[in-house]
Amino acid sequence: MAQADSSKSKPFYTRLYVQVLIAIALGILLGHLNSRLAIDMKPLGDGFIKLIKMLIGPVVFCTVVSGISGMQDMKKVGRVGGKALLYFEVVSTLALLIGLVVGNVLRPGDGFNVNAASLDVKEVTDYAGKAKQLGTTEFLLNIIPNTVVDAFAKGDILPVILVSILFGLALAAMGPKCRPVTDLVDAAGHAVFAAVNFVMKFAPVGAFGAMAFTIGKYGVGALGPLVKLIGTFYLTSFLFVFLVLGLIAKVTGFSIFKFLAYIKEEIFLVLATSSSDTALPTLMAKLEKLGCSRPLVGLVVPTGYTFNTDGTSIYMTMAALFVAQATNTDLTLTQQLAIFGVAMLTSKGASGVQGASFIALVGTLAVVPAIPVAGMALILGIDRFMSEARALVNMIGNGVATVVMSRWENELDREKLKAIS
Repeated sequence: MAQADSSKSKPFYTRLYVQVLIAIALGILLGHLNSRLAIDMKPLGDGFIKLIKMLIGPVVFCTVVSGISGMQDMKKVGRVGGKALLYFEVVSTLALLIGLVVGNVLRPGDGFNVNAASLDVKEVTDYAGKAKQLGTTEFLLNIIPNTVVDAFAKGDILPVILVSILFGLALAAMGPKCRPVTDLVDAAGHAVFAAVNFVMKFAPVGAFGAMAFTIGKYGVGALGPLVKLIGTFYLTSFLFVFLVLGLIAKVTGFSIFKFLAYIKEEIFLVLATSSSDTALPTLMAKLEKLGCSRPLVGLVVPTGYTFNTDGTSIYMTMAALFVAQATNTDLTLTQQLAIFGVAMLTSKGASGVQGASFIALVGTLAVVPAIPVAGMALILGIDRFMSEARALVNMIGNGVATVVMSRWENELDREKLKAIS
């Protein structure tokens, strides 16, 4: 889907996705030629990601509040939220199942014959030990911030969504009395997206720094011994996007190929930074331009970043089977179903930032003592490369989900969709 705007007349090198592609290529080149200097480029990537994350809270708040306060039917908020959570659960569970099936069929871990006792478990615990796996009760309590300011200070999306929904419902209930506040939030939203557009000008710099660091630190050589796992995971992710999400898109009334072309800037940005967070603000803006209503975009996209993690789901079950196969650990059907069940919960909190999925997987493997957690050391070195596919599928899945929800709620502007396509 090509955007119908004046950007078509601009030179190709002024387009963001072209600049990001060039930056990625330069980052790979620097990482290959001068790894020490490339590693020093890490602050460029980290700085850009922090700039984007800094704006996510205000973007979500303004979008959700503005959308809900404009709704006349308050029951609609609950209905949309319920439908979205049901959709997220069905599709992400399907992704978990696909990862489990492909892992059993292709068996990417066969032939490693690794002795778990020879692996360094300290490396895994150092990487993942700093994060705590939360139980269901703790997870739910974490959604509720200590204060309104705390919701924005920690940078977690769900507490911000909770505050935004409450504030939006309050404004809607007050009606005309709070019209000045509603207008203020709308104006603030325009200002926040203007800030996002300004920050996005630095996307090529962030992409260069992130890619240079990745290649400089891990090197392309790190892919060699585990190329079968990487290939299997990328192939599965590819098939999931084009077959599963493609089928969902076709039923909804749009082409997955044209949709991917429409969000190409976000795709390349996520590919470079290994974080789907970097694409959240601009993805929301593009979905509105595509014809999705603002309230739905504000509710579905941020919530989906936590509950609709299709790429993470594929990774969780496939990587768990890989570790078992590589260490010659035979798993019964009951043990595999246990991994499947626990991953349905742990995958929900592992989104956005590179490394979160690895930490969630360590927690998942703990439910099956037969699988040596030390085996995670086998994929620690390539986790950064796999995180790119995870983040991409997560982001694409949330974009598709938003269009689907808009169609279900009859809030999809078909004329806009057709014009952009």
